Amino acid sequence: MKVVRAVSCIAHVNPSPSHRFAVGPSLSPTGRGIRRRRSVKPSPRRGRGWPAPGAGRVRGPRGAREEDRGHGMRVSLLTWFLVTVLLLGAVAPATAGTLQLDGSFTQGGLVIGTTEPDAKVTLDGKAVRVAASGRFVFGFGREAAPEATLLVEHPDGSRSERRLTIARRDYDIQRIDGLPQAMVTPPEDVLARIKAENDMIRAARAIDRPEPLFDSGFAWPARGTISGVYGSQRILNGEPRQPHYGVDIAAPEGAPVTAPADGVVVLAERDLYYTGGTLIIDHGHGLSSALLHMQSLTVAAGERVKQGQPVGTLGATGRATGPHLDWRINWFEERIDPALLVPPMPAPEQAEQ
Repeated sequence: MKVVRAVSCIAHVNPSPSHRFAVGPSLSPTGRGIRRRRSVKPSPRRGRGWPAPGAGRVRGPRGAREEDRGHGMRVSLLTWFLVTVLLLGAVAPATAGTLQLDGSFTQGGLVIGTTEPDAKVTLDGKAVRVAASGRFVFGFGREAAPEATLLVEHPDGSRSERRLTIARRDYDIQRIDGLPQAMVTPPEDVLARIKAENDMIRAARAIDRPEPLFDSGFAWPARGTISGVYGSQRILNGEPRQPHYGVDIAAPEGAPVTAPADGVVVLAERDLYYTGGTLIIDHGHGLSSALLHMQSLTVAAGERVKQGQPVGTLGATGRATGPHLDWRINWFEERIDPALLVPPMPAPEQAEQ
């Protein structure tokens, strides 16, 4: 009995397109060796390189190139898809950036905000300075409108818009009679002096220092009895006058006065017509404190002060009816209520401790 051996091999293929061979484990009719299978010829209908029906499955180099081309196309499509997804993610709307607001949203209130250092902030269209730390500040005057719009443009391109509701306040009316007429209506010969002093004060309050020195917080600059409040309307000798924009602290003459917050002294005058001994401390970003009617000043313009540092003594200089400190705060031209920035005035026994 003869044993027929099955032989398997890989044929070398002629690279010529007209001579392709399909190989496999087929035996010759005699069972001896590999039989030659018919060549694969191009089909007119299928295009060059496509095998005719019945051709073998193993392709020569051109078939391999077609498979490689198909694989490359799939890779290219996948790459295109991934790139498209990444690009769509890059142009998709970004989430809103950081914005935090703390303060009093009321007439006379002050608000301190935090955002990214490179953000742009506007309040009702007016630019607001942003510190390198991302801190900024703004305030509302005595007669502020009931609404304001805060717009923040973040570095990532997103925008935060806040429509702020500002609470309305009712103010006290104070009547003071029996004052010398010169204290109610200044004589003609001092009007030029008053104008020059007001211009000096206005210039000091217009400084927009980039340092957020207000971050030290605020404390009462003197201890005593509150004798006048923010926003009250004064009627002097029966004649209405402009509202009172500060807080009056009544105390004995010579009582210590301290800096309410960190800052730089930008004005130190010992004898202004209305306010007498006057000190203005710049807290940065247009925020400033004015300490009025002081008996003495122990600091000069240009000096840096820290919260709680002694700056002079309380007095009754200028147009004052008795010893007291008139503490005022401005954000540029807006008048801020100092009492909203500090806790209630300590009782006398607490102040002594």
